[in-house]
Amino acid sequence: MLNKRIVTSIIAASAVAMPLTWSQAHAAGEVVAAFTKNQVDPHFDGVRAGVEQMAKKMDAKVRNYMPTKPNNITEGMAQLEDVGVTKPNVILFMPIDPKAQLPTIKRLIEAGTPIVNYNDRAGDAPYLAFVGQDDFKLGHDIAKALFDHLGGKGNVVILEGIRGSNTGDERKRGFDAALKEYPNIKLLASQPANFQRLLGQQVMENLMQQFNNIDGVIAAADASALGAAEALKSAGRDKVAVVSINGVPEAVEAVKNGSLLAIAEFNGFKIGCVATEIALKAIRGESVPKQILIPGAIITKANHAEWLVPYTQRTCPTAASFAGK
Repeated sequence: MLNKRIVTSIIAASAVAMPLTWSQAHAAGEVVAAFTKNQVDPHFDGVRAGVEQMAKKMDAKVRNYMPTKPNNITEGMAQLEDVGVTKPNVILFMPIDPKAQLPTIKRLIEAGTPIVNYNDRAGDAPYLAFVGQDDFKLGHDIAKALFDHLGGKGNVVILEGIRGSNTGDERKRGFDAALKEYPNIKLLASQPANFQRLLGQQVMENLMQQFNNIDGVIAAADASALGAAEALKSAGRDKVAVVSINGVPEAVEAVKNGSLLAIAEFNGFKIGCVATEIALKAIRGESVPKQILIPGAIITKANHAEWLVPYTQRTCPTAASFAGK
């Protein structure tokens, strides 16, 4: 396995190749341990599909780790301990609870297991790289899309993600920044829906009881947006404009049929593809960037078609596609 001296050399700079002996010994057939947070959110189906496709293309094997109970930190910690024993060649890691998991992550890296942090930032550790998107920008851009649709005035509510999570907090910070740019948009309430569909529906039902005049809804994820749309439809208030972040196929279908107004693309498939490529290139001795942020489009009824292509029929982009973006 990779010793501590080599790990240190890898993380010292973003474009330093590994020693030739490592590259020769591990030119193909590596095991990639890919962590995702649950088995129910379609976003993570996209991540896993991207990891699998790129790993196959690069002649590597994938071992998936995902809790049987969604976002269960106990299972997540146990799975991290497992990779410490089974010792894959490289880990693709996204946190369930960054603070709780960070000490174990640091121990794994110190023991010689290289790790790429992807999808959600996982705290300060000597990762090979981070691959993801700019959650603040996604939140800011999708809020502006809603506010422009409303003509710059109206009453809105926010369905937040998980408070305390980097993803949820950064998206909320983006929403808030956009609100400051539109003085005639009034925020009625902002409540967590934890990126979940049922909770999104329940929170929306409660908000409708509190407020008779809601013009728009900003959801931190597709799942909670779809739950909110269902609640609005059941109450006969489906003219309320709903926007979200991600771009899973069911939500894109909702954009197509008008249930959702727009989505800021947070593309798990692309993230999985690029993170896998970066991880395998790094352990094969190639130079890799320390960070790749994949830009996200605003998905609307006018441009939705490409996001309805099933994950199995999509083609992985390369890391070079996003260099300098």
